[in-house]
Amino acid sequence: MKKSEIQLTRIVFGAVLAALVFVVTLFRFPLLGSKVHFANAVCLLSGLLLGPVWGGFAAGLGSALYDMALYNEGVVNLLITFVSKFAMAWVCGMIAGKRSGGKVQPVLRVVVACVAGALSYVALYMLKTAVYGAIAGNAWAAMASKFPASIINAAAAMVAAPIFYHAVVPALKAAGVLRKLDEAA
Repeated sequence: MKKSEIQLTRIVFGAVLAALVFVVTLFRFPLLGSKVHFANAVCLLSGLLLGPVWGGFAAGLGSALYDMALYNEGVVNLLITFVSKFAMAWVCGMIAGKRSGGKVQPVLRVVVACVAGALSYVALYMLKTAVYGAIAGNAWAAMASKFPASIINAAAAMVAAPIFYHAVVPALKAAGVLRKLDEAA
């Protein structure tokens, strides 16, 4: 297979996952002072399917574009969003490891990767919340208000991402896309 075809597949698939992160973030509901959504599950899925770097870029880009399109929080917040979502997918992709021969990763490895990725995001989000809260003079109150929804989002992502992964991988394998993604890694 041509190298340019493999690279194009990875770029297009990364763009599709970034767009999916953006769209899924639109569908959320308020809970305990924050918002709950399945975008984190798609960020984890990006790391599982594309690996740490490309998956991180897809997760970070989709989330940052969402913030840029719907909020005017400035460049610093966009960078924080990009880095924290990138880190979530990166950790997940690193732990999941590289697929060999188009084989599906074992369930336990996928679950552990998703748990680590989701918890790394919660830690980074709580760090951001603490810093911003300290600037405002109420770090503990800020963290207490954001932590419950963050844990709920993380738990939802930990459950949903492995299910999504094991649901889409057979279709991607049958279509020949998984082989192209694995060759490009």
